[in-house]
Amino acid sequence: MQSAPSSPSAAWFLFDNGSLRAESTLSLRRVATALSERTGLPVQAVSLLHSSNVPAQALGGEPARLLEPALVAHFEAFPDGEAVLLPLFFGPSAALTDYVPARLVSIRARFPHARVRLAPWLVDPTDGDSCMAGVLADQVRKTARERGWNRPKVVLVDHGSPQAAVAAVRDHLGRQVRAALGDEIQALAVASMERREGEEYAFNEPLLATALRTPPFNHGEVVVCLQFLSPGRHAGPGGDIATLCAAAEAEQDGLRTQMTTPITGDSQLIELLAERLQQAVSM
Repeated sequence: MQSAPSSPSAAWFLFDNGSLRAESTLSLRRVATALSERTGLPVQAVSLLHSSNVPAQALGGEPARLLEPALVAHFEAFPDGEAVLLPLFFGPSAALTDYVPARLVSIRARFPHARVRLAPWLVDPTDGDSCMAGVLADQVRKTARERGWNRPKVVLVDHGSPQAAVAAVRDHLGRQVRAALGDEIQALAVASMERREGEEYAFNEPLLATALRTPPFNHGEVVVCLQFLSPGRHAGPGGDIATLCAAAEAEQDGLRTQMTTPITGDSQLIELLAERLQQAVSM
């Protein structure tokens, strides 16, 4: 990696949206540690919201930190310092296009000599990069191998978003994963876990509950490929997606599903984050 500012006046923050589940914060910390080892930079794990409500005892005694207070503390110590913000997000969610920019306006007003750089999110459908799709395809292969399944069907599922650009990232990844797996699978569909009411949010369709009740994904062996970066109440054991899968299996005779695992532990993800960090440094 190209040399980057590493003085005390420079801070490096890997951030996610945040969760009330301890495992999500612990997973984020593991990614930050791996990224620090990969880049030689002291990457700190922070969240936008929620995580500060997790009891510290569930986090090894170290309370979760939120991005905005962490930035304020850094610039109070170094008013003319800089910070690089690295989002652990697949695409341009409202958190990145609205919430973070609004908070940075406040930060910059308070610390006018400070510099903040926001790195790109993980997937840009316009650049042709297939790294994340390769990670997801490998997750499907691993899951099928562990279950002893030959040529399963696949449903790639994300959370669902009010932002059409986020759904476009899911659709883009679906096409890439389908191409990467080729004859290793029978078919692939994309789906969302949930969506807002209203026709204006129909780009999230189909929902996972619907996809698992629609041929050919309503019978046989189906790998539910999680487009989720960290475990939590949605993608973790006993979470919302597991509940949706169990309900579909109970209704659809012969349907067998198996979820992949969230992908924060994948070494390819660390390489992609290092690349995104370098892009921010070059801004």
